[in-house]
Amino acid sequence: MAQISTSTAANGLPVHRIAIPGTRATTILVAFDAGARSELAEENGMAHFLEHLVFKGGQLYDDYRKVNETAERMGGSLNAYTSHDIVAFHITVRAESAMPAIDLLTDFVGRPRIDPEELDRERGVVIQEIQRYKDQPASVAGELIDVAGFGDHPLGRSVLGPEEHLESFTRDQVVAFRERRWSGRTGGAFIVGNLDHLDANGEVNEAFARFPDLPAPGSFEQVPVFSPEILVEERDSNQSHLRMLYRPEIDVSDPAERAAFGIYATLLGGSMGSRLFDEIREQRGLAYSVFALNHFSSDHGLLLLGAGLESKKTDEAYRRMMEIVAELASDGPTEEEVERARAYAGGRRVLSFEDTNSVASFAAGRAIVHGEGFDPDEAIALIDAVSHEDVARVARLVDPEQLAVACVGPHEASEFA
Repeated sequence: MAQISTSTAANGLPVHRIAIPGTRATTILVAFDAGARSELAEENGMAHFLEHLVFKGGQLYDDYRKVNETAERMGGSLNAYTSHDIVAFHITVRAESAMPAIDLLTDFVGRPRIDPEELDRERGVVIQEIQRYKDQPASVAGELIDVAGFGDHPLGRSVLGPEEHLESFTRDQVVAFRERRWSGRTGGAFIVGNLDHLDANGEVNEAFARFPDLPAPGSFEQVPVFSPEILVEERDSNQSHLRMLYRPEIDVSDPAERAAFGIYATLLGGSMGSRLFDEIREQRGLAYSVFALNHFSSDHGLLLLGAGLESKKTDEAYRRMMEIVAELASDGPTEEEVERARAYAGGRRVLSFEDTNSVASFAAGRAIVHGEGFDPDEAIALIDAVSHEDVARVARLVDPEQLAVACVGPHEASEFA
């Protein structure tokens, strides 16, 4: 059983301790409600760019070499990620190094120098990252489906942003974004795993107080009404990448409903025993890759289907994938499907929670995005409690006729009408 406690640093940042018995590792993760959806249109790409820049050094570890070499001397795994919802920085170390790891992370993330020279160097690195994604058809399809599903809303924009933005961002603009969005009052710090080596004299909260004391940011732009589009990027290729996005009326404030929809997505296309994998790949041989996944933000949920396949098989795969979604909506899943998908999803959750980093990321999403508790045992119990009736009900929430479509390959939009 995980033991959870919470305190608050002087700057308003909640510091959550999640003690997990039987591990020798500790993960420290700090995250803020400052993802790409919180950007203004002219700022698109700034949240991710800022994530890169803070790694260039803080006050004590004042250049990237000191940051990287210090983490390596701890045997630590140091990284970060930016999504539409949040930005997060994390380090996982052996438990004996927990306090030095906290010192490192809170210094360069909480007090970044954001050196102008490093800014100019790093903008070139991020532009190369953008260009790499453009060379990957699957990544292009992923960005295209966001536009098809959300239009010009921030959720429809790339997390990386356009190249012209990266070329123009100034240090003052980056710092202003940070001061507007990186408030401890809508963020959180998470210390997960073996906590035996944490100081009990207040040093932990003192370290996390290095983040500036900032007012809570304003709310971001709410999700738009679903106005799905069909978008195709034509490429002369033998392979195509297909994406299909649905926006079911899921009650995202209800953890039990989210768990039920997760089971639905699993039996639809989340495992090798799923309907999509069995029929689209195994029985019909239409695709080498096919999947379904769900995502829940604070104000909406979505269902995403995808396939990578031979271009001439795209039409048949697309039609049959739509039919499978419609069949589940009208007829529901079988009892056996739900039982198998529930066992698979529960097992995956249990195995992921063997990793302290996964627990920290899960906790950050629950606390910052949904404003909820994040007990790992309760999360597993939620999955185990999902019934066949629950899954059949959420399957009916998916409107088979309302979907956005994106495809990269030798096609035209009319093919998907």
